[in-house]
Amino acid sequence: MGSGQVTDWQGKHVTVAGLGVSGVPAAKALHGLGAKVTVVNDGDDARAREQAAELEALGVTVRLGDGDTLPDSTELIVTAPGWKPDKPLFAAADAAGVPVWGDVELAWRLRKPGAADWLAVTGTNGKTTTVQMLASILEAAGLRTAAVGNIGVSLLDAVLGDEEYDVLAVELSSYQLHWAPSLRAHSAAVLNLAPDHLDWHGSMEAYAKDKGRIYEGNRVACVYNTADKATEDLVREADVEEGCRAIGFTLGTPGPSQLGVVEGLLVDRAFVENRQTNAQELAEVADVKPAAPHNVANALAAAALARAYGVPANAVRDGLRNFTPDAHRIAHVADVDGVAYVDDSKATNTHATQASLAAYDSVVWIAGGLAKGATFDELVAGAAGRLRGAVLIGRDRALIREALARHAPEVPVVDLERTDTGAMLQAVQEARRLARPGDTVLLAPACASMDMFANYNKRGDAFAQAVRELGA
Repeated sequence: MGSGQVTDWQGKHVTVAGLGVSGVPAAKALHGLGAKVTVVNDGDDARAREQAAELEALGVTVRLGDGDTLPDSTELIVTAPGWKPDKPLFAAADAAGVPVWGDVELAWRLRKPGAADWLAVTGTNGKTTTVQMLASILEAAGLRTAAVGNIGVSLLDAVLGDEEYDVLAVELSSYQLHWAPSLRAHSAAVLNLAPDHLDWHGSMEAYAKDKGRIYEGNRVACVYNTADKATEDLVREADVEEGCRAIGFTLGTPGPSQLGVVEGLLVDRAFVENRQTNAQELAEVADVKPAAPHNVANALAAAALARAYGVPANAVRDGLRNFTPDAHRIAHVADVDGVAYVDDSKATNTHATQASLAAYDSVVWIAGGLAKGATFDELVAGAAGRLRGAVLIGRDRALIREALARHAPEVPVVDLERTDTGAMLQAVQEARRLARPGDTVLLAPACASMDMFANYNKRGDAFAQAVRELGA
């Protein structure tokens, strides 16, 4: 089970850690290859039992309610990305000399000869949008592609399925990268780095190191954000193939080997003849939907990866024009009495919220939820000049309230204690009371949603519904 391809899985004892989105496809794929598969899972709820029954019908062994004990004769563990590295199962594997792979590592090792190249994207925020933009650009160039990985489409399905691809647009989380030591992308981008998931990684250094793994062994381009020095540092530290280039993206005028913005145009000074003096127009800023600064940065990163793959300029323009962002990402819901209402429920951390607030001049901010260990001083201090008012919801709202008291004491704050389903309607009504014509009421919570809602989608839906009730 070393670093090479494993060609003969027949009779190999493989333990799959965790059911769910990655575990079930991994167990099925390994079983199909002839491995003896045991699935271990911490939970033993109705959903787990349903998934277990499906796998047991195929002949896979499933052990529910005990994810900590290493099954006898295990030769390899394939883990769900979310399982923390400090779990007893992995300590036992380490002591027994058993390697641990993630589902991404497994997919990488199971690629067929001559398989599609991977263009990979990670970062604290913007990953999904960038990967979807990239896939749209690749499609516009006539390439067979798909947006896969952390985006909810299993890489294993893409690698083992009958569909043949030229190139894959791959979203990778820090968790997935942690468990994917031999991944070697054609080209890769780290969009940004901000404290997130530190409870999982243990430190900012460990988090950055896992993100930086995406650059290891890149062949053509390592794409970084010129406004985020940490991403450039990761490129410097990466061990890449001879001739691989560092390509920056910037919202300003690009230098040589960069993509950037000039007079309302996205331009390329990296993949052109004589980049010291020449630039290639790729698209208009207006082709990016929505054209908020952080989304233009996403578009530039996607364009850089596509250009590294040899895509022509007109395909970048067409791909960006054809792209529609997912719901709950700075989505304009409605205008009511001259006030714009915008749903950015996907802004679940301070870095995403900072980008969201920066897109508007005068904001009534709806924020709060589960802080996940975050602090809010820097966010509030940076945005204080834009805030008309704030409405706080959710369990950890006091942390934001205290940051507002320290850095924006003149901003009126409404603190909502209620956590029932009507809380969002009240939050929107309070925001309407604080807003003036020309303002934006922005749901950009800077927190996770699970204290009050099933997920950020449901939180955004509740906001949109409340806005519609105002309009009615």
